[in-house]
Amino acid sequence: MKGDVILNVSKKEYESIYQKHSGKSKLYITIPKAFAIGGFICCIGEFFTNMYLYMGFDAEKAAAYTSITLVLLSALFTGFGLYERIAKHAGAGTLVPITGFANAVVSPALEFHTEGLVLGTAAKMFVIAGPVIVYGIFSAFVYGIVLVIIKAFGG
Repeated sequence: MKGDVILNVSKKEYESIYQKHSGKSKLYITIPKAFAIGGFICCIGEFFTNMYLYMGFDAEKAAAYTSITLVLLSALFTGFGLYERIAKHAGAGTLVPITGFANAVVSPALEFHTEGLVLGTAAKMFVIAGPVIVYGIFSAFVYGIVLVIIKAFGG
């Protein structure tokens, strides 16, 4: 294909190039940091859940409001560039599902905002998160059909 670059290197040469240009992994530092920061994000979620329960909301509403709060905070942190700074230290710890998902939606939207509201922000907003939404909905649909079939046959 036009524009493709084909490198003719052996596996041994490739391994040598890879070792030369990749940094040493510091798993003894990165794993505990990811665990601690991811755990802290979860503690923040627990704080909001308890706060909403204390305010008199039932458990279901408290959980919903906590999710909304975490998405909002994640979007704000992404918009102000704080989420990326935290992610530099936390690595996978910032992939706590709800905050990581909000970050995955907001980041491309911010990146392409100069292209306009429709072709930039709206079109690029779900570039990363879109497949997650599609397969999540599809999986829920399949699960629902399986559940209906199981219940129909006395399961």
